Amino acid sequence: MSQQSKAGLYLHVPFCPSKCGYCDFFSVSVEESDATGFAQHLEAELQLRLRSWSGGFRTAFIGGGTPTMLPPDEIAHLLTQIQKVTADDELLEFTIEANPGTVDVEKAKVFVSGGVDRVSLGGQSFFPQELKALDRQHGPEEISQAIQLLRDQGIRRVNLDLIFGIPGQTMDSWRESLNRAIDLGVDHLSCYALTYEAGTRLTAARDAGRIAPCGESNEADMYLMMLDVLSDAGYEQYEISNFAKPNEQCQHNLIYWNNGPYVGVGPSAAGCFNDRRYRNVESINAYVKKVDDGVLPEAESENLDRETIITEMVMMQLRTTRGLSLDAFRDRVGSDPLVRFAPVISKLTCLQLIRANDSHIALTRSGLMVADSIMADLLAARIA
Repeated sequence: MSQQSKAGLYLHVPFCPSKCGYCDFFSVSVEESDATGFAQHLEAELQLRLRSWSGGFRTAFIGGGTPTMLPPDEIAHLLTQIQKVTADDELLEFTIEANPGTVDVEKAKVFVSGGVDRVSLGGQSFFPQELKALDRQHGPEEISQAIQLLRDQGIRRVNLDLIFGIPGQTMDSWRESLNRAIDLGVDHLSCYALTYEAGTRLTAARDAGRIAPCGESNEADMYLMMLDVLSDAGYEQYEISNFAKPNEQCQHNLIYWNNGPYVGVGPSAAGCFNDRRYRNVESINAYVKKVDDGVLPEAESENLDRETIITEMVMMQLRTTRGLSLDAFRDRVGSDPLVRFAPVISKLTCLQLIRANDSHIALTRSGLMVADSIMADLLAARIA
């Protein structure tokens, strides 16, 4: 079986030390819910999923929430079960997310013995006032301490997440956060513009006038400066917000962006394989009850029709610097995207927002700045 036909395995651990003001992912405070035995329920759901997915796995990713809020023995149990399920596969990578301040030597040793070879740290900023604006619970010094600890214990790859467009952030402070990350030698950087999601504390504070957003023009300047700083430091951009040293791209995320199959496990986790997509319930109690009853804990599901597949291929693959694969589109959809999108491709090419060759349609540097509108134009202008 080829690696390309295998799935990504995602397990969602919803526990956090506290809810960050900008976060709209499903998570709960460890003070509000008991994490004891949670790993066993993830294992039970995974076994249910394997009844309909037998194609093997090429990556495993434990996210959240903050998975490192689980006790070491729970983490060890979860890693052991993943190793068993993927024993016949040669995983390209095995990742776990962590927040600085929640990683210690004991947990790092559990990671290594459990097969984890990549840790993704939610650093977000190297400035205390910016971390405070985001309701982060760690300080800047804990980022470098966590990275050094992980490397000392044998973790080969370290990812770092950063955010720009934070209220009060300046071009100078953003540049300094990038330079601090570069100096730490992390293998991979995910750099996201702050998003004001509905229902979050940060959005409520903005709407009440208690904080002032950075502004679209400033965010655009920060983004363009980031492209240059990271390129000069040897990081290759391979997706709108993701940069890696050579051969260090996150293989799990590439599965999503290339419309590959993925199996999601845990409360609120999503999965998509065999042209069927599902999302699990966003409640720990409801999740546990369904799993205990031997029932898939889904809140919703849908079978993907041809138009949905077209939309998702455009929306996901154009996020990558490689772009939309013409061959993949032809194979899965049965038509030529150069014909289907011909009018808008001609216009966008003339505007130097996209480039098209005999293998891919991709965004230019200018196109990256208006990616959402380009995708919308392509989808609105498609012809049968």
